[in-house]
Amino acid sequence: MKKNLLAVAIAMAATVAAAQPAATDTVPTVALSELEVLGTRASENTPVAFTNLTGKQLAAENHGLDIPFLLTMTPSVITTSDAGAGVGYTSMRVRGTDATRINITVNDIPQNDAESHSIYWVNTPDFASSVRDIQVQRGAGTSTNGSGAFGGSVNLRTQSFSREAYADFSGSYGSFNTNKETLRVGTGLLGDHWSIEARLSHIGSDGYRDRASSEMVSYFGQLGYFNNRTSLRFITFGGKEDTYHAWDGISRDDLTENRTYNPNGEIKHDGKVTGFYKDQKDIYRQTHYQLILDQSFNPLWKLKVALHYTNGSGYYQEYKNARTLKEYALQPLVTAGGTVKKASLVRKKCVNSDFGGGVFSLQYSGEKLAATLGGGINRYSNDHYGQVIWVENYTSPLDPDHEYYRNNGRKTDFNIYIKGNYFITRGLSAYADLQYRHIGYRITGNNDKWDWTADPERLQALNIDEPFNFFNPKAGLNWQIDPKNRVYASFAVAQKEPTRNNYTDGLFLEHPTSEKLYDWEAGYEFRSGRFLFSTNLYYMNYKDQLVLNGKINEIGELMAENVDKSYRMGVELLAGMHFTDWLRWDVNATLSRNRIKDYVGYVSDYDADSWDDMWTQTAIEKGNTTIAFSPSLTLGSMIAFDYKGFTASLMSQYVSRQYLDNFERKEDSLDPYFVNNLDLAYTFKLPSIRSITVGATIYNLFNEKYETNGYSQTCALYPGGSKDSSYSLYSDPRFYPMAGINAQGYITLRF
Repeated sequence: MKKNLLAVAIAMAATVAAAQPAATDTVPTVALSELEVLGTRASENTPVAFTNLTGKQLAAENHGLDIPFLLTMTPSVITTSDAGAGVGYTSMRVRGTDATRINITVNDIPQNDAESHSIYWVNTPDFASSVRDIQVQRGAGTSTNGSGAFGGSVNLRTQSFSREAYADFSGSYGSFNTNKETLRVGTGLLGDHWSIEARLSHIGSDGYRDRASSEMVSYFGQLGYFNNRTSLRFITFGGKEDTYHAWDGISRDDLTENRTYNPNGEIKHDGKVTGFYKDQKDIYRQTHYQLILDQSFNPLWKLKVALHYTNGSGYYQEYKNARTLKEYALQPLVTAGGTVKKASLVRKKCVNSDFGGGVFSLQYSGEKLAATLGGGINRYSNDHYGQVIWVENYTSPLDPDHEYYRNNGRKTDFNIYIKGNYFITRGLSAYADLQYRHIGYRITGNNDKWDWTADPERLQALNIDEPFNFFNPKAGLNWQIDPKNRVYASFAVAQKEPTRNNYTDGLFLEHPTSEKLYDWEAGYEFRSGRFLFSTNLYYMNYKDQLVLNGKINEIGELMAENVDKSYRMGVELLAGMHFTDWLRWDVNATLSRNRIKDYVGYVSDYDADSWDDMWTQTAIEKGNTTIAFSPSLTLGSMIAFDYKGFTASLMSQYVSRQYLDNFERKEDSLDPYFVNNLDLAYTFKLPSIRSITVGATIYNLFNEKYETNGYSQTCALYPGGSKDSSYSLYSDPRFYPMAGINAQGYITLRF
């Protein structure tokens, strides 16, 4: 597959290059920036904390790693990778909040999965190669479409059209057989109004951890029509991924003795691992369609309307050791030796989702007032079902696609907002942002969890039908004191409905409630020709935040509960210095305090000689405690050198200790880490080639041994099994190790 893609890429690039004269180093793009309506983005007059990254900045680091790793140098962002090498399943946190609380949009169109609220970057690999720029907002931010932003939002815009025909090809190869091949082509202007552009990508990696392989292909295409007042774009992008599971962590002992071990796919007999299931894989295809109209009526009024549709389908397979057959709608085996109620099997969990709708924003830009009226309506449907495709030594008839559960989730999401800046006097403006959001969410059918408490026993029945109505106001002031100095302050309310897992893993007869965030922000910025400094203070006060507290539901599943009071507060510092035209240094730091007030957590009890009795629990009144996965200090630094085509950058990040649960135990925590990446590149020209860039990146330059994710498995141990005695806590956490020093070389040819 890789050889075929490479051959096609070179042939197409050569064809375009042969048809066009030599051009300059850069590709001119169609000037749509004045026309395009940016409904959900913050501007320099918006009193929120945000960072903009240009396409050029992204391209300098885009050699195969996923988008979260391209955002590592932005303030308050930390990343993780299941496979340990930044390819495959990756994720990010902003101010300590996880992916389910980070709103993601592409061209103002929501991208978070409507049920899980997460985004799976593995479904659209190498999307960064088709991105014009990214804005990362921290905190509640501005009103946006889709799920609520409880830690931040990431707004991506796809690439602009080029005025000239072009083709470029980039390829990279490095440690763990990680490779990336990307071809991009564009026709330039056709008939002064039309343009067509396309991208084809392949990414593959064996992963740092054992068998943690990924094989991914993706595409991007856009057809555009535009004139002085109208822009109409049809965009489609998508991908297919084939990824071996690396979803389970490893013990602390394995971190030192067998660091790359991957327990997923273990085949066990008599308690011993005898092999690994080769098809322990996640396979998924996702396709996006967007039709976007930008219309300028006059210098004051502009309109954006976008229709979208996303289809996704796929499955993952798992080898499960010694499972109870009736949980999978299978009859026990009757043998000469007796009735066999458990057997190892392979299950296949499938999903088929449809997501579609429309968004709009009407923008007014006057002398005193700049305002936007926007919103959207979206409809989501997802079928979940499971099959058993193999059972060890099963002598009864087994259908090839034996189905044991099926349910459907449906969600309608409507929102409308109006926001604007009013310029009170010279340099001083007031900001207001009002949003109403309605969500209707239904889940019907059977879950994949066996309900031992039902009479008769059966799969958990799902019958959830819940509406939510949220009013989210925001307001603030921005004062541009002079061309160099700016101060701002804002207050925002954000609200968020529970995720699918909050329902399916919660109590059967009690449903979680929604969460609310009150976000105060204030900042100062100084900007001169060669120096930038800014500071942002924030206090994020949560009401009914949903957290995993160790409590289990009726069938022993870990569940999230609403905690009454919790908060995040901190200061974000940024500084940048251009020492010369060819040397700069950018640094950022976040110091924070992240606490739950009056926290009560739960741990399961077990007899020292048995793990069977896990359903009784001990409550631990911890009181004021640190929120899990919330480091108190993160530091980022980038020293960049750029002289006559040669570039070098040293990117460094420090992350302080993170706890795996809310008990603040060092045994259940991620150690602090300090990681450095070094990138070197040289760009030059040849006849008939606009430019050639060759380079190499050394990741984890100083071979730091570190982990970026994990989970705790803390239990209460009573001596002799008697609850009359005092207990001690037994910790057995799991970790996701990251790769040591590794490297990747790359080349890019632009025609």
